[in-house]
Amino acid sequence: MSKITRQGSNAILSGSVEYHNFVYLAGMTADDLSLDITGQTKQVLAKITAALESNGTDTTRLLSAQIWLKDIRDREAMNKCWVEWLGDAGRPARACVEANMADPRHLVEIMITACR
Repeated sequence: MSKITRQGSNAILSGSVEYHNFVYLAGMTADDLSLDITGQTKQVLAKITAALESNGTDTTRLLSAQIWLKDIRDREAMNKCWVEWLGDAGRPARACVEANMADPRHLVEIMITACR
């Protein structure tokens, strides 16, 4: 049976799960909810970078991304941060939608799947 590795687990979820060299990250949100969409997006992307690195991968190995925005009108500002963060790395398959957030102060949540 193949090994499943989980990191950052609690009673509800794991921060990441690795299986057969695929890395699944939980949806990530900003810690500082006083920030605007640009600040929250940059904070989320930094958390994703750290989570990818702790799982032995990086932004060049992204497969898919799901992005939830509290207000879809923030898409342009979020995309500016996204493009800067990706640099010349390959682009993942991606969805970006408006959603009611668990905490109304959350402006963006991003979930990533990558490979090692």
